[in-house]
Amino acid sequence: MNGVDYKEKIHTLLKQNLTNTSFNLWIGANEKIPSIWDKPSSSTGKYHNKENGYVPTIAEHTYEMLYACIKIWSLFDVHPKTEAGDILLLSIALHDIFKYGKNPNVTTFTDNGHDKLCADLIGKGKNTFLKIMSENSVSLLEECVRFHSGRWSTEATKDFDFHKHHPFVFFVHVLDMFSSRDLIKVKG
Repeated sequence: MNGVDYKEKIHTLLKQNLTNTSFNLWIGANEKIPSIWDKPSSSTGKYHNKENGYVPTIAEHTYEMLYACIKIWSLFDVHPKTEAGDILLLSIALHDIFKYGKNPNVTTFTDNGHDKLCADLIGKGKNTFLKIMSENSVSLLEECVRFHSGRWSTEATKDFDFHKHHPFVFFVHVLDMFSSRDLIKVKG
């Protein structure tokens, strides 16, 4: 997958599949996202390991998830350029933006609380999101990001159960796990 500009591929997928207002929100948010896209998706190599011990960048990992989401989201009766599609795509695009904490330039290890950091940021910026989607959708976006690691999420309790969450939360989690386990194959 080396030699491919995955940041550009993410941009293209989002432009083709997000509503115009959500895409404009993405453009604004992307300008404020820490420079994480070229960092390894796992600082230790324990997770996100590909063939031959290669650890993809966060951009590669995110692109894989977005690509797979678009290919199979019809299972959830979700389509491009809809609010439901926007929730899934923005959840995936944003889920690892704090993978190296709030200051990735000085951090060498991934931050286990990155799910909470991003979800809290969505909560704090709720008024911005409310300009493009309903309050329930903003809450669902936040929930998808907060629990994208499933039972390993920062705020998950011992009795964590996906049945207590919207199906989108499980969908984002499964895509994350499939990508991290090298089960999604995308040609560059």
